[in-house]
Amino acid sequence: MSGKLAITDLVPLPNSTVQIPRLGFGVYRAVGDKCVEATKTALKVGYRHIDSAQFYGNEAEVGRAVRESGLPRNEVFITTKIMTPAGSPDATYRKLVESVDKIAGKDGYVDLFLIHSSKSGESGRKELWQALERLLEEGRTRSIGVSNYGVKHIEEMKAYAKVWPPHVNQIELHPWCQQRVIDKYCKEHGIVVEAYSPLVRNYKANDPTLVAIAQKYGKTTAQILVRYALQKGWVPLPKSENPERIAANADVYDFEITSDDMTVLDNLDQGAAGAIVEAVVNE
Repeated sequence: MSGKLAITDLVPLPNSTVQIPRLGFGVYRAVGDKCVEATKTALKVGYRHIDSAQFYGNEAEVGRAVRESGLPRNEVFITTKIMTPAGSPDATYRKLVESVDKIAGKDGYVDLFLIHSSKSGESGRKELWQALERLLEEGRTRSIGVSNYGVKHIEEMKAYAKVWPPHVNQIELHPWCQQRVIDKYCKEHGIVVEAYSPLVRNYKANDPTLVAIAQKYGKTTAQILVRYALQKGWVPLPKSENPERIAANADVYDFEITSDDMTVLDNLDQGAAGAIVEAVVNE
């Protein structure tokens, strides 16, 4: 994807009236007041999509930041995730409701709720998905999806899912880990592909190829990585607690990476070996 992009861009979710902002803000490892301040800074500079999780331990802080931002609730897209089932469909459902209550209050909702991991086994994945479908039916979430799912996990869902395909699959994506099999599968089925760790946690900030491209465009290496993800048709979720970097990571709409330079970045792919968190299992 290239051409004119804007921070206000929205992407339609499959079989849904919901649209997701194409740029998100990640809050992994942001805790307490630091999470609140970072989220408020992100909203102030134009992000409208916040990505949290039960595992991050900061759902209440994200909710607080959105309330304190002064923005109308319907102008901010909030995502959270559940890692494992709770032992029964009802218990798992209650665990989901607890998250929504933490973020948005007893009468509130989240915009997207994801299964955080594929590692609960087939019965666990089924229990999680059916609890999410119930949450969706009851209006406590506007969309549901998965994270770290390979082709086999999404195909397996057809046997029990009332909602298929999942609206989103959030996976690790950056030039060194492009996960091309699952990326292609998701795009063929209309599943929105979200990119976590798009900045590779800064591990590649000194990579010569990346540095050379950043210098060519007069941009930071992080800005190149965010723009790369956008042009790949992904929904990147860059994370920072530094106000200047939060703003800079969203300031990626005044340039376009050429197709030749996109190819240079594409050629950095190391497949599963390039993952810093997790590459999905497709078969």
